[in-house]
Amino acid sequence: MEGCVKKLLCLVGFVVLVSTIGGVESAGECGKSTTPDNEAYKLAPCASAAQDENASVSQSCCAQVKKIGQNPSCLCAVLLSNTAKMAGVNPQVAVTIPKRCNLANRPVGYKCGPYTLP
Repeated sequence: MEGCVKKLLCLVGFVVLVSTIGGVESAGECGKSTTPDNEAYKLAPCASAAQDENASVSQSCCAQVKKIGQNPSCLCAVLLSNTAKMAGVNPQVAVTIPKRCNLANRPVGYKCGPYTLP
């Protein structure tokens, strides 16, 4: 009986360990609860600014970029996401949005795929 209890405890411990490790590995650039494609929808107010470097950047766009930009790897993943590509986002223009919003704490020099945040 004691051997069965030890085996059961070992099995439970192993399952907990694996699920914990699996949870960490499954967390993407934007965390466990969302994906870059889901976050890209939040940047809908940035559509024209992400296609044309001369377009004005709205306050609602800047607010979303500021929020997502707190995690630079998430921001980059969003700007390079399939959703952004399908929306016609030009990544080379999109990476300029944090600077165009005059965000003080923007991740200057952060490598975003083949692009660098100015």
